[in-house]
Amino acid sequence: MSVPTAVTTPLPVLGRDVTVPLVTGGEVTYAALDYAASAPALQRVWDDVAAYAPYYGSVHRGAGYLSQLSTDLFENARDTVAEFLGCRQDDQVVFTRSTTDSLNLLAGALPAGCRVFVFETEHHASLLPWGSPHAAGRRGRDADVTYLDAPRTHAEAVETLERALAAREPYGPALVCVTGASNVTGELWPVRELAAAAHAHGARIVLDAAQLAPHHPVSVRDLDVDWVAFSGHKLYAPFGSGVLAGRADWLREAEPYLAGGGASRSVTRRADGGVDVRWHESAARHEAGSPNVIGAYSIASACKALTEAGFDSLVAREEYLIAKVREGLAEVPEVRILSLFGDDAPRVGVLSFVVDGWNSSHFAAALSAEYGIGVRDGLFCAHPLVRTLLGGEPGAQGECGAPEAAPGEKSLNAIRVSFGAGTPDEHVERFVHAVKELVSDGARWSYRTEDGRCVPDTSAALGSAA
Repeated sequence: MSVPTAVTTPLPVLGRDVTVPLVTGGEVTYAALDYAASAPALQRVWDDVAAYAPYYGSVHRGAGYLSQLSTDLFENARDTVAEFLGCRQDDQVVFTRSTTDSLNLLAGALPAGCRVFVFETEHHASLLPWGSPHAAGRRGRDADVTYLDAPRTHAEAVETLERALAAREPYGPALVCVTGASNVTGELWPVRELAAAAHAHGARIVLDAAQLAPHHPVSVRDLDVDWVAFSGHKLYAPFGSGVLAGRADWLREAEPYLAGGGASRSVTRRADGGVDVRWHESAARHEAGSPNVIGAYSIASACKALTEAGFDSLVAREEYLIAKVREGLAEVPEVRILSLFGDDAPRVGVLSFVVDGWNSSHFAAALSAEYGIGVRDGLFCAHPLVRTLLGGEPGAQGECGAPEAAPGEKSLNAIRVSFGAGTPDEHVERFVHAVKELVSDGARWSYRTEDGRCVPDTSAALGSAA
């Protein structure tokens, strides 16, 4: 297999030279293969933030030079993100804490009587904000939610959505929430086709791009979605910031996500002793309090870095890495890769699998302790989807990542390997080698359960049975 000529080396990221100890002795360079949870910071992002840090100041309304500089940087970051996402001229870019925060914000901005349609395959961030007693804002709590069964083809996804939208009563405002790329299988969803179906039936659509934006270009205009949400920490910008970008009307008409300074234009006392508030109609309406300037700036820096690297090149190299992993795992009959749409479905660098004869937590622990490889195990905050893929009951109880099954339940958890623009070839090669060796030879160390996790038994002697 030849490396794509366009990109032969990964983008520089922090932590690429970090070494970790092995329970079997010695140290090894850490192979970070958990990008789907949090990607390492791009070196470019870290350098940009470090250069700005001495000039950090409060944003908006400050008269001092550093305040003015920080305000310009914050608002320019908004423009950079809008360009990165291909936003329409009238769209708003709201800085939030994360994808979860973004979708909860939108849940609170739903118009009265709004129906929400969401596939059971969603990450909890886009599955739970709607119609839940814990949803943000009264409108989010009162939303009437239809959960759609997991489709097995792109065409089935579109047909399922069309039938549900056509059958809704009464015919009023509606919102469809869909992922761009699954955080479990990595498979791409037919976003453009789902958007067309939504709009044909008078509904709007929000795209959860948390897993898509770090790997593929995302254009609000080209995909014809109404909103897009993503997190900085998955986009190589780990400073606790996220984005909700899209149509302004629902956001402008909603009560502020948080009440406080920055969201308010003016506050006056009334004769009866109360206060009257005029709220901003811009993105500031939902950005009360002192904003995370460094978080917003780091997202903008990452957007620039990925754009300059070129998504064509980044996608080509990632597809090469995906092929290396898939071909390597295909040589191990005990390994089953999880998929909704089939082996040939296009995907980003996220794959989940199970290994016959192994508990997934045990396998992941051995990868870390014996090979210095960081992956993830469990249900990946997408419990209904993983249970569907593993044949579990949708209502089964269990804790995400728990290695032991709850009473009356099969042990349902999987292993996820994920990678991206900063992953060197050696990391995926070591991973494939480790999987083959563990399956054929078994673990070289003993493991025990501690606080619901499978961990190396530090009292064990080298070479003891697993």
